[in-house]
Amino acid sequence: MEKLTLIIHILTGLAIIGMILLQQGKGAEAGASFGSGASQTMLGSAGSWNFFSKITAILATIFFVTSFALAVTAKDRSTLKEGIFPNLEAIQQSAETELPKIDIVDEASDIPK
Repeated sequence: MEKLTLIIHILTGLAIIGMILLQQGKGAEAGASFGSGASQTMLGSAGSWNFFSKITAILATIFFVTSFALAVTAKDRSTLKEGIFPNLEAIQQSAETELPKIDIVDEASDIPK
């Protein structure tokens, strides 16, 4: 199930990139005021923006859902074994006992603090 979700996630991400690259920018609409507006669009003067924006929104929703599903799957798989905690405590205790103590001397009075 995780591999299928990951494949859908990757394909959706690539599709979003493709859909964004297919869309025209805001500056491309400036030519419409001079009479060449509907001749260069794929689905008419207003249809292409609505089509691409709806498909991009659907793909973004699918991408969000697959991201959430992958995060939940990764959280469920990441469990700590109970045998780790005693080892961590032993490491911390050994690190505390092995450190040498340093006397700090005040240079003005030459008296250790």
